Amino acid sequence: MSNNVKNVKKYQKTNPMNRSITQAGFIRPLKKKLYRLPPPREHSQPVRVPQQAPRLTEKMFRVRKAPTEAHTLSNFAFVNQRDFDARTTKHVRVQPGPGHHYIFSIKNDTDVKPGEIAFGVPHRKWAVLSLDQEVRVTPFSIGSSEYVGSIVLSADFNGKKNVTAEPLNADLMAREFSMQFVGQAFSKGMQMVFRFEDKEKNKSHTLSLSVKSIEGFDMNKAAQAANGESDEPASKPKQVDVGELLPNSVIVFDKEEGSMLNLVGKSKGKAAYRSIINPDWDFQKMGIGGLDREFSHIFRRAFASRVFPPEFIEQLGMKHVRGMLLYGPPGTGKTLMARQIGKMLNAREPKIVNGPQILDKYVGESESNVRKLFADAEEEWRRCGANSGLHIIIFDEIDAICKQRGSMAGSSSVHDTVVNQLLSKMDGVEQLNNILVIGMTNRRDMIDEALLRPGRLEVQMEVSLPDEFGRLQILRIHTARMKEYNKMDATVDLEDLSKRTKNFSGAELEGLVRAAQSSAMNRLVKPGGKSLADPDAIEKLVINSTDFEYALENDVKPAFGRSDESLNRLMTGGITVWGPEVTEILDQGTLLAEVVKNPENRGFRSAVLAGSPKTGKTSLAAQIAKGSDFPFIKVVSPEDTVGFSESAKCASLKKAFEDAKRSKLSVLLIDNLERLIDYHPVGPRYSNLVIQALLVLLNSPPPVGHRLLILATSSDRSFLRDMGLMVAFGSVIDIPRLSTAAQIMNVIGESNIFSDEQLGAINHKLEELVDGKKFGIGIKHLLELIESARQCEADYRVSMLMSMMENISLNLF
Repeated sequence: MSNNVKNVKKYQKTNPMNRSITQAGFIRPLKKKLYRLPPPREHSQPVRVPQQAPRLTEKMFRVRKAPTEAHTLSNFAFVNQRDFDARTTKHVRVQPGPGHHYIFSIKNDTDVKPGEIAFGVPHRKWAVLSLDQEVRVTPFSIGSSEYVGSIVLSADFNGKKNVTAEPLNADLMAREFSMQFVGQAFSKGMQMVFRFEDKEKNKSHTLSLSVKSIEGFDMNKAAQAANGESDEPASKPKQVDVGELLPNSVIVFDKEEGSMLNLVGKSKGKAAYRSIINPDWDFQKMGIGGLDREFSHIFRRAFASRVFPPEFIEQLGMKHVRGMLLYGPPGTGKTLMARQIGKMLNAREPKIVNGPQILDKYVGESESNVRKLFADAEEEWRRCGANSGLHIIIFDEIDAICKQRGSMAGSSSVHDTVVNQLLSKMDGVEQLNNILVIGMTNRRDMIDEALLRPGRLEVQMEVSLPDEFGRLQILRIHTARMKEYNKMDATVDLEDLSKRTKNFSGAELEGLVRAAQSSAMNRLVKPGGKSLADPDAIEKLVINSTDFEYALENDVKPAFGRSDESLNRLMTGGITVWGPEVTEILDQGTLLAEVVKNPENRGFRSAVLAGSPKTGKTSLAAQIAKGSDFPFIKVVSPEDTVGFSESAKCASLKKAFEDAKRSKLSVLLIDNLERLIDYHPVGPRYSNLVIQALLVLLNSPPPVGHRLLILATSSDRSFLRDMGLMVAFGSVIDIPRLSTAAQIMNVIGESNIFSDEQLGAINHKLEELVDGKKFGIGIKHLLELIESARQCEADYRVSMLMSMMENISLNLF
């Protein structure tokens, strides 16, 4: 028998499918009759075994579920030994379809029938396998370069009931993992279940794992490098899709995104942690200027701790700042800052609510509205714990709902219950660490003090008026678009504008730019029946310095600036210098202003101008305030508080002092103290509540870096002494009456209503009137007499004036 025939017979005996091989090499079913092959030709090639022979080990299996939980935890696929012997076939390739395949390590189990393959739930989920599905299974061998050098596993708790906030030792987990799964094949993306027995704490944790990446280890290169046969490093990292776990493989655990798992140890991976601060934020792009110091303080207190990973914060046992309060004058950028904080942070979309929107006419709905604001944060905290995202809630006009509890007398106590609900949500029994509540108000004094303690609105930042550099930043922000399109003239000096706009808020600076734009556009409006702009001139329109000058002079005035209208009203007719006494008084006032300005001094002085009625005290105080050139001048007049209750007057006084203390340089002018505190000599009658408030405020210095000059007027020195105000004011400036003929003639001469002869006659009669007598008249009273004389015929003016002067000397009026 030839060698070829012997080879064919030998292959037929070993072929499990009982096939025969033709001379041409094709396979066909073996029949009962054995066909004899013709003798080979001379020099012919011997018959070879075809390459398809190894595919004969492919088999079709039906998918079954793992018999027990222990089978699932072992990370094997289970087959019957009659199909594949796990002693010789360690790994298989499972093909659910033609386009993809999955590698599993197998184990024999008698509970699995022949023709079936059993998988745990994680494996079926990963390979998208359904029960009773037919799959093609082929033995798989690990190549020399497909051993696991290091493997990174994404970990999370397997089920909500297994969640714990206790830290897990990743080093012990890695050792346990290596002991349980050494020699098994792992693929990128494989899902599995791992039971970690923490023997140190005597606890068991079931974790859900997913393979994130595998770095291969080439055994042949390692052996060659060990023998000095290769210069290429054996441990050069190389990403592979499949690898077999070695006893010395490096195992790294990463926490799944959104997981509450807290890992510690060297085997903990550097999980990708998204910083809370958006990396591309910029003050100028966000439209915020002049608030660098405020943002720096807010970042240090509220956001610095949020930059660190949650597990580090958990190890410190630290709680983030949950709330901040922004307060200050209107228009300083509180709302803008709160809105832009949401853009600065990688956080959930901020919830912005106006304070009055919380209130509802139905009982209990106001409290329910507060609970709804915190519902999303509470749900995410229960689900993700320290890894939940930051939820920002912004309350505009928070003083509308968080007034002092008990201050709303006779009400239904709705405000009190809303405050209670907000307090419990921010720092109650169920403490959340994933919220940031930002409140904004102009009236910090109205907010319940329990809301201002640490744990609630603990960061309290006053957003004050911008300084010169801040005003320049704001002007640049609001003119940037005009510069970009060449719509602003190059002669506009923003630095000069920033120097001249003292005590302008951010909103007022924006209004100034808008007013200048309106002035420029008004130049192009043609007068006539219809206001139509000239189309040819629109493209050439530019906003120049004249437009800004007009807007600054006529359109926009700072709310916290100089009360020029009030000062001019108090100085009607100007200042008449009737003698050196007036000059001396003005010099004393100028000296007080210089003392306050001097940075070496405390920057806080007060003075009262005391004198008889109608001696010009108010005008002189207004002149001193105006001459100080301070950017903020506030006038407190009794006519502004007509009809006010005592508590309302106290609140008005307190607000005036607080407004004055917000500016760097301020003058506060309090006119007519007697009328302000309801003083009357008959009785006597006065408001003790107002006078006590005034005494407290007069002894309250401004904040560090702020300077305040307080001027007041009074017509009764005995009143000042009896009420203790003489001591409260730092100095008293006496305002005398005109008592000599020369002083009176100085005033009459400046009126220009008398001839030289009449002036001589008046002077002669005045000398007789005041000679040897105690005579005095206030400057304001004298000017009123002169005005009355002006209305008479020229021949009767002297007699009319002297008649009234004689009545004054007789104290008739």
